[in-house]
Amino acid sequence: MEHNQTTKDHLAHTQYNQIEKTGSITRFLWQCAGADRQILENCTYADHVKYACLGGIVLATGILAALSGGYAFYTIFQPKGNAIDKESIDVFTLVISLLFGVFWGLIIFNLDRFIISSTGKGDGTDAITLGEFWNAIPRLLMGSIIALTISKPVEIRMFKTEIDAKLYEKQLELQKEFEKRTTANFEERLKVVETDLGKIVIDRQKIVDRLKVAEQAYTDNLMGKANGIGAGNGPLSKALKGQLDAINEELNRFDKSNADKLNEAEKKRKGILAEKETALMQNITVANGLDGLLERLKLAHEIAGFTISLFITLLFMSIELAPIFFKLMMIKSPYDYLDENHKAIIIARHGVQKKGQLIPGSEVRDSNGKLINRAAELEYDVYLLADKILEEKIKLLESELKIKQHIIERHIDKKKTDIDAHPDKYIQSDPSDSNA
Repeated sequence: MEHNQTTKDHLAHTQYNQIEKTGSITRFLWQCAGADRQILENCTYADHVKYACLGGIVLATGILAALSGGYAFYTIFQPKGNAIDKESIDVFTLVISLLFGVFWGLIIFNLDRFIISSTGKGDGTDAITLGEFWNAIPRLLMGSIIALTISKPVEIRMFKTEIDAKLYEKQLELQKEFEKRTTANFEERLKVVETDLGKIVIDRQKIVDRLKVAEQAYTDNLMGKANGIGAGNGPLSKALKGQLDAINEELNRFDKSNADKLNEAEKKRKGILAEKETALMQNITVANGLDGLLERLKLAHEIAGFTISLFITLLFMSIELAPIFFKLMMIKSPYDYLDENHKAIIIARHGVQKKGQLIPGSEVRDSNGKLINRAAELEYDVYLLADKILEEKIKLLESELKIKQHIIERHIDKKKTDIDAHPDKYIQSDPSDSNA
């Protein structure tokens, strides 16, 4: 508020021609660039355009960061599945991604706004000297990191179709690999069960084969097909019938004695097969899980190649770093002079004085070997208002101390006078004297 009032007071006395009032969008772009609206309104149209363009770049970067961050968040937390069959959108994840995107965009917007507003104007010429570039390195590094975080999610979205197709192939390959491992794992377990079950089946089959032979012999005997034996139920037929009944009885005893083993083995076999089906379904889920941000980044670099990926990154870096270089290349304009003037006025009104003194520097020699004493200027600030308040405070404390000292002295004098007039009040007799 004090800065605004100072600016208004000063501008009220300036003789610059007032330019037509600017629109709300232009003023907002000035704020994005960290410029002083009240000063800019009294500057040239070129300054208006210059800082509106800077603010527009900062605003655009924030919007791109919001879109990029939101898409990256949705890619990370969306339900995983088949890479090419994602037709539905998860509403909950979408809402959270929008909120995160807005939050991330505001963070990048404020960072860019701080970087631009804190970047100096250089030496006022359109040339970027080595010293100016060196001082801008921290801001350039920060801007490069921001540009990198923005460009990668956008790069993934640009090549989404190609990435989905490639990712689907990798999911199928991974699913087949998992199926091979799962099948091999369960085949080992099935072999153990089927080995135990096979022994019982083989022994039973032997009895069944004997039973078939006995049945065939009995039938042939009844029908007269046996050599040298007539048809009918004679003694031989009865003997064959007894043998057939005995084999049937043996088969029944075998089934009863091995029923529990057969049921248990069959139960194990069905359980293993059910586990195998469940594991195969889980393999599909695991393979579909190969759908994260990291895998898409790898595929984006693989599909786009180093050159295209680098070009996209450099494109966003140029957008992010352009305002920093533009400020270093700006020629000193009316806004810069007025801005420095207002800052000097505010400093002066608050009693701050900038001073400097020459201090001897290192000794150097010229090309002829002559000794030159180089002096450097040391700048320092004098806080006149603070010194004034401090001095007043010191004098006030000193006066209070003198007053208190005078009160103590007067009190001592008063007590001395009272003691001289009434010494008995202050002299106490010894109790031993009264007892004597």
